[in-house]
Amino acid sequence: AHTCPTSFPQELEEVRRWEGARDVRLLDGNLRRWEGLLLPNNPPYNAGAFRFELTFSPYHPLEPPCATLRTPIYHPSVDPEGHVCQPLTTHKHWEHTTHAIQVLQDLLLQLDSPDPQRVLRLDLARELQEHPEEFRRQAEEHTRDHAEPRPDP
Repeated sequence: AHTCPTSFPQELEEVRRWEGARDVRLLDGNLRRWEGLLLPNNPPYNAGAFRFELTFSPYHPLEPPCATLRTPIYHPSVDPEGHVCQPLTTHKHWEHTTHAIQVLQDLLLQLDSPDPQRVLRLDLARELQEHPEEFRRQAEEHTRDHAEPRPDP
């Protein structure tokens, strides 16, 4: 059995103080599984909040955590299962000094500004490039239908 790194409580506090997320807590009291709401800043996603889950490896921080979105989102970097194309958390790019808050900040930045280099859904990436108005309309509608209400500041 691996013990949890002592940095977890501090990292959790750090994330709880960050304005980009709300309602961050342990799932089932498990230090290795966090959930909370991400609050995008930019349209079309800033009309809602998106529940995320952050799961840490037993070998954390030597292995990267994995962030998934539990709330469906119309976004080229997130597949229908909520997997996110996030280079920061690949073995190739992961640095053991990276904090959980940086993973979530990177994720939020990606939701706010879709990056054509980080694509899991080619159809949406193509739509965003070729028909940006249509993409925005669909994403707004999808956010209205699926996202959670934003908590009061």
